[in-house]
Amino acid sequence: MRDPSPEQHENEPDRTRSTLSRRDALLGMAATGGAGALTVGGFSFARGWLAPPEQLTATELTDRLEKINGRHDGFRRNHAKGLSASGTFTSTGDAQEISEATVFRPATFPVVGRFSLSGGMPYTADAANTVRGFALQITLPYGEQWRTAMVSIPVFLDRTPEEFITRMSLSKPDPNTGRPDQKLLTAYLGDHPGTVAAMKIVHAQTPSSGFENSTFHGLNAFAFTNADGATVPVRWRMVPDQDYAPTTSASPNEDYLFESLIQASAAGPLTWRLVLTIGERGDPTDDATTPWPKNRRTITAGSVTIDSVETEQAGNARDVNFNPLVLPAGIAPLDDPLLAARSSVYIRSFTRRVNETKHPSQVNVGEVRGES
Repeated sequence: MRDPSPEQHENEPDRTRSTLSRRDALLGMAATGGAGALTVGGFSFARGWLAPPEQLTATELTDRLEKINGRHDGFRRNHAKGLSASGTFTSTGDAQEISEATVFRPATFPVVGRFSLSGGMPYTADAANTVRGFALQITLPYGEQWRTAMVSIPVFLDRTPEEFITRMSLSKPDPNTGRPDQKLLTAYLGDHPGTVAAMKIVHAQTPSSGFENSTFHGLNAFAFTNADGATVPVRWRMVPDQDYAPTTSASPNEDYLFESLIQASAAGPLTWRLVLTIGERGDPTDDATTPWPKNRRTITAGSVTIDSVETEQAGNARDVNFNPLVLPAGIAPLDDPLLAARSSVYIRSFTRRVNETKHPSQVNVGEVRGES
Protein backbone atom coordinates (compact mmCIF):
# COMPACT_ATOMS: atom_id res chain seq x y z
CA MET A 1 0.00 0.00 0.00
CA ARG A 2 1.34 3.38 -0.90
CA ASP A 3 0.93 6.40 1.29
CA PRO A 4 -1.00 8.93 -0.79
CA SER A 5 0.15 11.94 1.18
CA PRO A 6 3.68 11.63 2.46
CA GLU A 7 4.31 13.72 5.53
CA GLN A 8 7.55 14.25 7.28
CA HIS A 9 6.17 13.87 10.78
CA GLU A 10 2.88 12.08 10.86
CA ASN A 11 0.93 12.81 14.02
CA GLU A 12 3.15 15.77 14.83
CA PRO A 13 2.27 19.44 14.40
CA ASP A 14 4.38 21.55 12.03
CA ARG A 15 5.88 24.45 13.92
CA THR A 16 8.32 25.64 11.29
CA ARG A 17 10.23 28.75 12.27
CA SER A 18 11.53 31.20 9.77
CA THR A 19 14.77 31.76 11.62
CA LEU A 20 16.96 30.02 14.14
CA SER A 21 18.01 32.13 17.04
CA ARG A 22 21.45 31.82 18.56
CA ARG A 23 19.87 30.47 21.73
CA ASP A 24 17.97 27.86 19.73
CA ALA A 25 21.16 26.83 18.01
CA LEU A 26 22.99 26.37 21.26
CA LEU A 27 20.11 24.46 22.73
CA GLY A 28 20.07 22.33 19.61
CA MET A 29 23.66 21.34 20.13
CA ALA A 30 22.95 20.42 23.69
CA ALA A 31 19.82 18.56 22.71
CA THR A 32 21.61 16.32 20.24
CA GLY A 33 24.29 15.37 22.66
CA GLY A 34 26.93 17.45 21.17
CA ALA A 35 28.03 20.43 19.00
CA GLY A 36 32.72 21.99 14.79
CA ALA A 37 35.97 23.10 11.39
CA LEU A 38 37.79 25.66 9.56
CA THR A 39 37.72 28.09 12.42
CA VAL A 40 36.66 25.50 14.92
CA GLY A 41 39.36 23.13 13.79
CA GLY A 42 41.91 25.64 14.98
CA PHE A 43 40.27 25.92 18.39
CA SER A 44 39.89 22.21 18.81
CA PHE A 45 43.46 21.40 17.78
CA ALA A 46 44.59 23.86 20.40
CA ARG A 47 42.55 22.16 23.08
CA GLY A 48 43.69 18.69 22.06
CA TRP A 49 40.24 17.49 21.03
CA LEU A 50 40.72 16.74 17.38
CA ALA A 51 43.56 15.39 15.33
CA PRO A 52 43.61 16.05 11.57
CA PRO A 53 40.71 14.25 9.86
CA GLU A 54 42.98 11.75 8.15
CA GLN A 55 43.92 10.43 11.59
CA LEU A 56 40.32 10.04 12.75
CA THR A 57 40.10 6.28 12.93
CA ALA A 58 37.41 4.21 14.63
CA THR A 59 39.65 3.88 17.65
CA GLU A 60 40.14 7.66 17.74
CA LEU A 61 36.42 8.30 17.47
CA THR A 62 35.67 5.85 20.25
CA ASP A 63 38.43 7.28 22.43
CA ARG A 64 37.02 10.77 21.97
CA LEU A 65 33.52 9.69 22.87
CA GLU A 66 34.98 8.29 26.09
CA LYS A 67 36.83 11.55 26.68
CA ILE A 68 33.68 13.60 26.19
CA ASN A 69 31.33 11.47 28.27
CA GLY A 70 33.71 9.72 30.61
CA ARG A 71 34.36 6.00 30.52
CA HIS A 72 31.55 3.81 31.80
CA ASP A 73 32.58 0.18 31.71
CA GLY A 74 30.09 -2.28 30.25
CA PHE A 75 27.98 0.41 28.57
CA ARG A 76 27.76 1.70 24.99
CA ARG A 77 29.92 4.74 24.20
CA ASN A 78 26.86 6.52 22.85
CA HIS A 79 23.20 5.94 23.63
CA ALA A 80 24.36 4.42 26.92
CA LYS A 81 21.05 4.67 28.80
CA GLY A 82 18.46 2.29 27.45
CA LEU A 83 15.91 -0.48 27.73
CA SER A 84 15.65 -3.72 25.80
CA ALA A 85 12.48 -4.65 23.94
CA SER A 86 11.09 -7.58 22.01
CA GLY A 87 8.36 -8.08 19.45
CA THR A 88 7.76 -8.71 15.78
CA PHE A 89 7.90 -7.11 12.33
CA THR A 90 5.05 -7.88 9.96
CA SER A 91 5.60 -7.05 6.30
CA THR A 92 2.79 -5.79 4.08
CA GLY A 93 4.58 -7.17 1.02
CA ASP A 94 4.24 -3.81 -0.71
CA ALA A 95 7.97 -3.04 -0.66
CA GLN A 96 8.81 -6.07 -2.80
CA GLU A 97 8.46 -3.90 -5.88
CA ILE A 98 11.61 -2.00 -4.87
CA SER A 99 13.58 -4.63 -2.92
CA GLU A 100 14.03 -8.38 -3.06
CA ALA A 101 14.96 -8.47 0.65
CA THR A 102 13.25 -11.32 2.49
CA VAL A 103 12.13 -8.88 5.17
CA PHE A 104 9.62 -7.44 2.68
CA ARG A 105 7.95 -10.73 1.81
CA PRO A 106 4.49 -11.05 3.42
CA ALA A 107 5.40 -12.64 6.76
CA THR A 108 6.08 -11.93 10.42
CA PHE A 109 9.63 -11.98 11.82
CA PRO A 110 10.99 -11.80 15.42
CA VAL A 111 12.47 -8.52 16.60
CA VAL A 112 14.88 -7.50 19.36
CA GLY A 113 14.77 -3.75 19.99
CA ARG A 114 16.31 -1.10 22.19
CA PHE A 115 15.07 2.31 23.28
CA SER A 116 17.76 4.78 24.36
CA LEU A 117 18.84 8.36 24.94
CA SER A 118 21.75 9.89 23.05
CA GLY A 119 24.96 10.52 24.94
CA GLY A 120 27.46 8.32 26.68
CA MET A 121 26.32 8.65 30.28
CA PRO A 122 24.25 5.63 31.41
CA TYR A 123 22.83 7.28 34.52
CA THR A 124 21.90 10.67 33.05
CA ALA A 125 18.47 12.14 33.77
CA ASP A 126 15.82 12.01 31.07
CA ALA A 127 15.18 15.32 29.32
CA ALA A 128 12.52 16.15 26.77
CA ASN A 129 14.95 17.60 24.23
CA THR A 130 17.48 14.79 24.36
CA VAL A 131 17.50 12.81 21.11
CA ARG A 132 15.84 9.43 21.56
CA GLY A 133 16.95 6.23 19.87
CA PHE A 134 15.09 3.12 18.63
CA ALA A 135 17.27 0.28 17.37
CA LEU A 136 16.03 -2.95 15.80
CA GLN A 137 17.37 -6.35 14.91
CA ILE A 138 14.97 -8.27 12.66
CA THR A 139 15.83 -11.94 12.36
CA LEU A 140 15.17 -13.36 8.89
CA PRO A 141 15.29 -16.80 7.25
CA TYR A 142 18.56 -18.34 6.07
CA GLY A 143 20.63 -16.62 8.78
CA GLU A 144 20.02 -13.09 7.55
CA GLN A 145 19.36 -10.10 9.80
CA TRP A 146 18.43 -6.47 9.30
CA ARG A 147 19.80 -4.13 11.97
CA THR A 148 18.98 -0.46 12.08
CA ALA A 149 19.53 2.29 14.64
CA MET A 150 17.10 5.21 14.31
CA VAL A 151 16.72 8.52 16.14
CA SER A 152 13.91 10.93 16.89
CA ILE A 153 15.17 13.82 14.73
CA PRO A 154 14.41 13.99 10.98
CA VAL A 155 17.92 15.01 9.91
CA PHE A 156 21.39 14.68 11.41
CA LEU A 157 23.31 17.80 12.34
CA ASP A 158 26.63 16.76 10.78
CA ARG A 159 27.56 15.57 7.29
CA THR A 160 30.80 13.79 8.19
CA PRO A 161 32.23 11.88 11.15
CA GLU A 162 34.81 14.63 11.64
CA GLU A 163 32.07 17.23 12.04
CA PHE A 164 30.20 14.94 14.40
CA ILE A 165 33.07 14.35 16.79
CA THR A 166 34.04 18.02 16.76
CA ARG A 167 30.51 19.10 17.54
CA MET A 168 30.34 16.57 20.35
CA SER A 169 33.59 17.90 21.78
CA LEU A 170 32.44 21.49 21.60
CA SER A 171 29.26 20.69 23.51
CA LYS A 172 31.17 19.43 26.53
CA PRO A 173 30.65 21.84 29.42
CA ASP A 174 33.66 23.80 30.63
CA PRO A 175 34.43 22.58 34.18
CA ASN A 176 34.80 26.20 35.34
CA THR A 177 31.46 27.45 34.02
CA GLY A 178 29.35 24.33 33.64
CA ARG A 179 28.50 25.46 30.09
CA PRO A 180 30.00 24.87 26.64
CA ASP A 181 32.28 27.61 25.30
CA GLN A 182 29.83 29.81 23.41
CA LYS A 183 32.56 31.51 21.36
CA LEU A 184 33.57 28.15 19.94
CA LEU A 185 29.97 27.20 19.27
CA THR A 186 29.32 30.48 17.51
CA ALA A 187 32.44 29.95 15.40
CA TYR A 188 31.22 26.49 14.51
CA LEU A 189 27.87 27.77 13.34
CA GLY A 190 29.55 30.42 11.25
CA ASP A 191 31.56 27.76 9.45
CA HIS A 192 28.75 25.23 9.06
CA PRO A 193 25.60 26.65 7.45
CA GLY A 194 24.46 23.08 6.77
CA THR A 195 24.34 22.42 10.50
CA VAL A 196 22.38 25.64 11.08
CA ALA A 197 19.88 24.60 8.40
CA ALA A 198 19.52 21.15 9.97
CA MET A 199 18.92 22.75 13.38
CA LYS A 200 16.04 24.76 11.94
CA ILE A 201 14.44 21.52 10.81
CA VAL A 202 14.98 19.83 14.17
CA HIS A 203 13.53 22.78 16.06
CA ALA A 204 10.49 22.86 13.80
CA GLN A 205 9.11 19.87 15.68
CA THR A 206 8.15 19.70 19.32
CA PRO A 207 9.34 16.48 20.97
CA SER A 208 6.57 14.04 21.81
CA SER A 209 5.67 13.14 25.38
CA GLY A 210 7.44 9.77 25.31
CA PHE A 211 9.26 7.06 23.42
CA GLU A 212 5.96 5.37 22.64
CA ASN A 213 4.65 8.22 20.49
CA SER A 214 7.94 9.31 18.89
CA THR A 215 8.69 9.04 15.19
CA PHE A 216 12.12 7.49 14.59
CA HIS A 217 14.19 8.21 11.45
CA GLY A 218 16.86 6.06 9.79
CA LEU A 219 18.49 9.28 8.47
CA ASN A 220 20.97 7.68 6.02
CA ALA A 221 20.06 6.66 2.44
CA PHE A 222 20.38 3.07 1.26
CA ALA A 223 20.13 1.34 -2.13
CA PHE A 224 17.10 -0.94 -2.52
CA THR A 225 17.31 -3.44 -5.39
CA ASN A 226 14.36 -5.53 -6.62
CA ALA A 227 14.22 -8.95 -8.26
CA ASP A 228 14.60 -7.35 -11.72
CA GLY A 229 17.83 -5.64 -10.69
CA ALA A 230 16.39 -2.12 -10.54
CA THR A 231 17.86 0.04 -7.75
CA VAL A 232 16.43 3.11 -6.04
CA PRO A 233 17.67 5.23 -3.10
CA VAL A 234 15.55 4.91 0.04
CA ARG A 235 15.30 6.48 3.46
CA TRP A 236 12.96 5.17 6.15
CA ARG A 237 11.21 6.12 9.35
CA MET A 238 9.06 4.42 11.99
CA VAL A 239 5.77 6.25 12.54
CA PRO A 240 3.92 5.48 15.80
CA ASP A 241 0.32 4.37 15.88
CA GLN A 242 0.16 5.80 19.41
CA ASP A 243 -1.31 9.29 19.39
CA TYR A 244 1.09 12.21 19.41
CA ALA A 245 1.15 14.42 22.47
CA PRO A 246 3.67 17.20 23.00
CA THR A 247 6.23 17.03 25.74
CA THR A 248 5.41 18.88 28.90
CA SER A 249 7.65 21.27 30.74
CA ALA A 250 7.40 19.26 33.91
CA SER A 251 9.75 16.30 34.26
CA PRO A 252 8.43 14.21 37.16
CA ASN A 253 11.63 12.33 37.76
CA GLU A 254 14.94 11.48 36.16
CA ASP A 255 13.65 8.35 34.41
CA TYR A 256 10.23 9.63 33.38
CA LEU A 257 10.58 8.86 29.65
CA PHE A 258 11.53 5.25 30.29
CA GLU A 259 8.90 4.84 33.00
CA SER A 260 6.24 6.12 30.60
CA LEU A 261 7.40 3.56 28.03
CA ILE A 262 7.24 0.74 30.58
CA GLN A 263 3.74 1.69 31.63
CA ALA A 264 2.56 2.11 28.04
CA SER A 265 3.91 -1.30 27.03
CA ALA A 266 2.24 -2.91 30.05
CA ALA A 267 -1.12 -1.61 28.83
CA GLY A 268 -0.79 -3.35 25.45
CA PRO A 269 1.41 -3.81 22.40
CA LEU A 270 3.00 -0.68 20.92
CA THR A 271 3.19 -0.39 17.14
CA TRP A 272 5.06 1.66 14.56
CA ARG A 273 4.63 1.67 10.75
CA LEU A 274 7.77 1.33 8.63
CA VAL A 275 7.46 4.03 5.94
CA LEU A 276 9.95 3.99 3.06
CA THR A 277 10.65 7.20 1.12
CA ILE A 278 11.95 6.73 -2.43
CA GLY A 279 14.49 9.26 -3.61
CA GLU A 280 14.69 10.73 -7.09
CA ARG A 281 17.54 11.90 -9.30
CA GLY A 282 19.38 14.73 -7.57
CA ASP A 283 18.30 13.83 -4.03
CA PRO A 284 21.42 13.69 -1.85
CA THR A 285 22.44 10.22 -0.68
CA ASP A 286 25.67 11.28 1.04
CA ASP A 287 24.33 14.01 3.31
CA ALA A 288 22.10 13.17 6.28
CA THR A 289 21.70 16.88 7.12
CA THR A 290 19.57 17.51 4.03
CA PRO A 291 15.96 16.28 3.77
CA TRP A 292 14.47 15.06 0.53
CA PRO A 293 11.47 16.96 -0.88
CA LYS A 294 8.23 16.16 0.92
CA ASN A 295 6.48 15.09 -2.27
CA ARG A 296 8.59 11.97 -2.71
CA ARG A 297 6.69 8.74 -3.08
CA THR A 298 6.38 6.54 0.03
CA ILE A 299 5.52 2.90 0.71
CA THR A 300 4.31 1.47 4.01
CA ALA A 301 6.46 -1.66 4.17
CA GLY A 302 5.12 -3.13 7.39
CA SER A 303 4.77 -2.59 11.09
CA VAL A 304 6.82 -3.24 14.20
CA THR A 305 4.96 -4.45 17.28
CA ILE A 306 6.71 -4.19 20.65
CA ASP A 307 5.15 -6.68 23.06
CA SER A 308 7.41 -6.11 26.06
CA VAL A 309 10.31 -4.08 27.39
CA GLU A 310 12.97 -5.54 29.66
CA THR A 311 15.77 -4.34 31.86
CA GLU A 312 19.03 -4.65 29.94
CA GLN A 313 20.79 -7.87 30.78
CA ALA A 314 22.65 -10.79 29.27
CA GLY A 315 20.68 -12.38 26.45
CA ASN A 316 18.69 -9.36 25.33
CA ALA A 317 19.47 -6.14 23.44
CA ARG A 318 22.18 -5.21 25.92
CA ASP A 319 24.60 -7.44 24.05
CA VAL A 320 23.48 -6.65 20.49
CA ASN A 321 25.61 -4.42 18.27
CA PHE A 322 23.07 -2.52 16.17
CA ASN A 323 25.56 -2.12 13.33
CA PRO A 324 23.67 -0.29 10.54
CA LEU A 325 25.62 -2.21 7.88
CA VAL A 326 24.16 -5.58 8.88
CA LEU A 327 21.72 -5.73 5.95
CA PRO A 328 19.79 -8.43 4.08
CA ALA A 329 20.38 -8.98 0.38
CA GLY A 330 18.35 -6.36 -1.48
CA ILE A 331 19.46 -3.47 0.75
CA ALA A 332 22.96 -1.96 0.45
CA PRO A 333 24.80 1.14 1.67
CA LEU A 334 25.32 4.13 -0.61
CA ASP A 335 27.93 6.90 -0.43
CA ASP A 336 27.17 8.44 2.97
CA PRO A 337 30.46 8.72 4.93
CA LEU A 338 28.60 8.58 8.22
CA LEU A 339 27.45 5.02 7.62
CA ALA A 340 30.92 3.51 7.52
CA ALA A 341 31.94 5.58 10.55
CA ARG A 342 28.88 4.53 12.53
CA SER A 343 29.52 0.89 11.71
CA SER A 344 33.20 0.95 12.67
CA VAL A 345 32.60 2.84 15.92
CA TYR A 346 29.73 0.56 16.89
CA ILE A 347 32.06 -2.43 16.38
CA ARG A 348 34.85 -0.79 18.40
CA SER A 349 32.47 0.14 21.21
CA PHE A 350 31.00 -3.36 21.25
CA THR A 351 34.45 -4.99 21.37
CA ARG A 352 35.42 -2.86 24.35
CA ARG A 353 32.30 -3.24 26.39
CA VAL A 354 31.87 -6.97 25.84
CA ASN A 355 35.00 -7.61 27.89
CA GLU A 356 34.25 -5.09 30.62
CA THR A 357 32.55 -5.61 33.96
CA LYS A 358 28.81 -5.11 33.64
CA HIS A 359 26.86 -2.82 35.95
CA PRO A 360 23.10 -2.57 36.51
CA SER A 361 21.26 -0.28 34.14
CA GLN A 362 19.65 2.87 35.47
CA VAL A 363 16.12 1.69 34.71
CA ASN A 364 14.77 -1.51 36.25
CA VAL A 365 11.52 -2.57 34.64
CA GLY A 366 10.44 -4.71 37.58
CA GLU A 367 10.89 -1.86 40.05
CA VAL A 368 8.88 0.53 37.90
CA ARG A 369 6.08 -2.00 37.74
CA GLY A 370 6.28 -2.63 41.49
CA GLU A 371 7.35 -6.22 40.98
CA SER A 372 10.57 -6.05 42.98
